[in-house]
Amino acid sequence: MKTPIGKFSLAIVTLTLTFNLQLSTAHAGPAVTSIAGGSQHSLFSKSDGSLWVMGDNYYGQLGLGFSTLRTNFPFQLLSSGVQKVAAGGHHSLYLAGGSLWVMGWNHFGQLGDGTTNDHFFPEKIFTGSPGVYGVRVNVMAGGYYHSLYATYSPTVLGYNNLYAMGANGAGELGDGTFTVHYSAEQVRYSTIISAVAAGEGHSLYLTGNGSLWAMGDNTDGQLGLGSIPETNYAVMIVSSGVTAVAAGAYHSLFIKSDGSLWAMGANGYGQLGDNSTSNKFTPEQIAFNGVTAIAAGDAHSLFIKSDGSLWSMGWNYEGQLGTGDFMDHKLPVLIVSSNVIAVAAGGSHSLFIKSDGSLWGMGNDLDGQLGIGNTTSRGVPMLIVRGPPPPPAITGISLSGANLLLTGANGVNGEILNTLTSPDLAQPLSQWQSVATNVLGADGNFTITAANAVTPGAAHQFYILQAQ
Repeated sequence: MKTPIGKFSLAIVTLTLTFNLQLSTAHAGPAVTSIAGGSQHSLFSKSDGSLWVMGDNYYGQLGLGFSTLRTNFPFQLLSSGVQKVAAGGHHSLYLAGGSLWVMGWNHFGQLGDGTTNDHFFPEKIFTGSPGVYGVRVNVMAGGYYHSLYATYSPTVLGYNNLYAMGANGAGELGDGTFTVHYSAEQVRYSTIISAVAAGEGHSLYLTGNGSLWAMGDNTDGQLGLGSIPETNYAVMIVSSGVTAVAAGAYHSLFIKSDGSLWAMGANGYGQLGDNSTSNKFTPEQIAFNGVTAIAAGDAHSLFIKSDGSLWSMGWNYEGQLGTGDFMDHKLPVLIVSSNVIAVAAGGSHSLFIKSDGSLWGMGNDLDGQLGIGNTTSRGVPMLIVRGPPPPPAITGISLSGANLLLTGANGVNGEILNTLTSPDLAQPLSQWQSVATNVLGADGNFTITAANAVTPGAAHQFYILQAQ
């Protein structure tokens, strides 16, 4: 399928030259759209639905089977169908067509399949059903020892079921007990659950009205409940206006609808960003406006602002803040000034996506979780996957007698550009006449001379530029 990317017109006496530019998408490639970081592994999906994995696979968290213990470059696990990814400590989750799949460590039942067997290949634990009467998973999260997900049905508008499975020693499943659950159990039937987050031993979720709820371990204040050590049922922390939530090992972050950033919990490395190392047992405002996305690792935090800038704070021993100095930072530090659209945090590494669809990472890489082809930790952002190149662009159009001259940019080295012409725009493409074929050079710029491409006396003449 040829995709139109632009149209140019130039009036020359009685002749109108119309350029209907079309490009094949074969060279462009899909963009990275979803990212997740575990303790020592990473996952991402692309706009074509493909699933990619890298890092530690000791427990099967990459889904590569028993023979591969790790990979230090992105490996394509699935070619299509994946919409979203999440990662726990040593396990992974992904959504495909409303169904939930899991793989990896399962000692505490965090995969929710009713066993304690690790899974080295993807296993479906919830089958989504299509159509208006179907039920499907919409959000999910992996903690270190437990997992959460929520389902919804279009026919029951405004309601979700929240499910939890795995370790429950601090009440992080929120079912009123401290009992481990090896199968997913329903712990809430509520208004729309828009987000879930899971830490070392605590859980958080948001409802449709923007209320924030928490359960589990509160030893360091990560639930924001004051001095209460733990709770095995969900407690409302904020009644409304919360738009996003993230859980680190022992700290939590959330964003309000006014763009303000709030934090609570462990702060020994400055991960709360309040210029101290004191734990906070109630929510504390860190940034006042413009925050759009957040992520929390073991002891570091990251956030994106509305201008596309990326900021980080906290533990930096492995370079996970991307500052280049491997020093902890107790205040937010600007890492990238613009064009960041998504962020994720692993145990001691970080990932982010730029607006061009490229994937970047920094921090611990001892198991290859950055996917850059080695196991050297990096203190500054490193490019992992390039975004799709922009389509070729016409920068100039001119005539030289009966010859048509085109100049352009953004081509791909080795790409073939074919210039076609026809007096009738409605004519089938197979009947258009090729007037120039060019192989692009390394710099992406190009000049095309289509000899005798202009028909004298023609009232209209149309041209198509194809990239192959």
